[in-house]
Amino acid sequence: MESVIDQAFAAALYTEGDAGLDTGASLLAAAPQADAELVRRGEEFVRRAWQRGWLPADVVRLVRRDLDEHAAGLAAGLIASEVRRYDELPPRWRTQLDELPAAPPPGRPDRFSYASALLALYRLLLALPAIEPVGPPPGAAREALTRPPAAGEPRMLTRIRALLAKAEATGYPEEAEALTAKAQELMARHSIDEALLAARTHGDRTPGACRIGVDAPYETAKAILLDAVASANRCQAVWNSDLGFATVIGFEADLEAVELLHTSLLVQGTAAMTRAEAGQRAGGRKRTKTFRQSFLMAYAQRLGSRLADGTARATAEAEGDTADAALLPVLAARDLAVTEAAEQMFPRTTTTRVRGATDLDGWTHGTRAADRARMGGDAKGIGR
Repeated sequence: MESVIDQAFAAALYTEGDAGLDTGASLLAAAPQADAELVRRGEEFVRRAWQRGWLPADVVRLVRRDLDEHAAGLAAGLIASEVRRYDELPPRWRTQLDELPAAPPPGRPDRFSYASALLALYRLLLALPAIEPVGPPPGAAREALTRPPAAGEPRMLTRIRALLAKAEATGYPEEAEALTAKAQELMARHSIDEALLAARTHGDRTPGACRIGVDAPYETAKAILLDAVASANRCQAVWNSDLGFATVIGFEADLEAVELLHTSLLVQGTAAMTRAEAGQRAGGRKRTKTFRQSFLMAYAQRLGSRLADGTARATAEAEGDTADAALLPVLAARDLAVTEAAEQMFPRTTTTRVRGATDLDGWTHGTRAADRARMGGDAKGIGR
C-alpha cells in the first residue's frame, strides 16, 4: 500500500508540472486500498502547517486563492479530521474551525479527479513556508490555551456584533453612522476598562496577535484600511502581500475590536462603492477598475484620519470620566508593549510605495462614503 503512495508522491509532489500530477493520480486511482493511508498522509501535511505557524483559516484562505473552492473543501476535511487528535485547542481555533467550508465526498467526481485534486493540495501544503506564530499550537498545555474572559465580555461583544450587522444591512447612511458610532463607543469603553483592570490586577500584560485576510482585488487599499483600524485601536498591522494576509499585534480586547470593525467597514465601503459605481455607469462611464481603486483608496485614507481623531477624543473623554490618574501612563505602557512585540515578531519589515489614485470621481465618492461610515459628532470613537 505504502509503495503505491510513495510512487505517487515521488511523481506528483517532488517534480514540477501537470504530468507528474497525472502520473501520481493514475497510480492512486487504481489503488482504492490506499485511500485511508492517503488521507493519513494528508493529515501529516496539515500537522506540519501548524508547526510552521499556520492556522486553519490561513491554510484554507491560501488554498482557495492558489487552487480553487473544491481544494479548499478538501483542505477543510483534512483539518477537521486532524484536529480530532487534540484534547485542547487555542480559543481562536474553535471559531475558525466552525467557519470551515464543507468537505466534498471522497472519490468524487471520479477516483482520478479526486486523487489529482488531493495531490495538488498536498503539493501546496508541502511548500508552505514558515511564518510568525500568532498563538500556541494545538495540544499545548491548558494554561497556555485559555484566558479568563473579562466580566461581561461575551454580552458586550454580542451587542457590538449586532450593532455592526445592522449598520451593514441598512440602506440609510445616517442610520448606519449612528449604529457604527454606538458600536465604536462600546469598543472604546470596553478597551479602556480592560486596560485599567489589567493594570490593577497585573494581568494581560503581554500583547497577542491575529491574522486577517487581505484579499484581491484592490488589496493595497484594503491593507491601508486595516492599518488605519489597527492604529486607531492601539494595534500594529504588518501586511504580507505574497501570502494575502496581515498580522495584527495588540492586546486581546483591541484585536477583537480590529477584527469586528475592519470587517464591518469593508462591507459598508464595498456596498457604498457598488452604489456609486452604478450611478457612474448610468451616466455612461466605463472605467470601472480605476474608479473602484480610487474609491477604496480614498475611503481608507479618509477613515484613517477620522479614526485617529476619534481615538484622541475618546482618550480625552475617558480621562475626564475616569477618576484614575494612571490612565494615560497605562495606555502608554501598553503602546510600548505592542511596539516591542511587533518588533520582536517582525525584526525586518519594508515599506511599499502605494500607487496613487487616478480617478477623481472615485476618490470623491470614496471620501464621501468614509464620512458616512465614521462616527457622529457625539460618538466617542474607537480604540480607547
